Amino acid sequence: MGTNLPANPELLPGTLYLLILRTLRSGPLHGYAIAKRIKEASEQGLDIEDGSLYPSLNRMLVKGWLVAEWGISENNRKARFYRLTPEGRKQLAHETDEFDRLVRAIQRVMRTA
Repeated sequence: MGTNLPANPELLPGTLYLLILRTLRSGPLHGYAIAKRIKEASEQGLDIEDGSLYPSLNRMLVKGWLVAEWGISENNRKARFYRLTPEGRKQLAHETDEFDRLVRAIQRVMRTA
């Protein structure tokens, strides 16, 4: 499936939270693994930069959507692993609903005139 996406498309506001929450739904990951999984799942269409990822992770920790603990990564380095909290799972459902509403609204506009 070919795509013509720019190298770094702009994400809609709040979309990064949704992508991170969805990525962590299957279990804890460290920051690099989160970015890598998003890039792979998007077929290289989304490249989340550190300058966006880590501030978002920190805001999500403050909001109580994630918890973090130190561990050892697959390449034997110390890394901070992020995990969804029950509040984070609720937020994922909310963010998914909001995103679906936004997509439907954009599709309605695209079908007019």
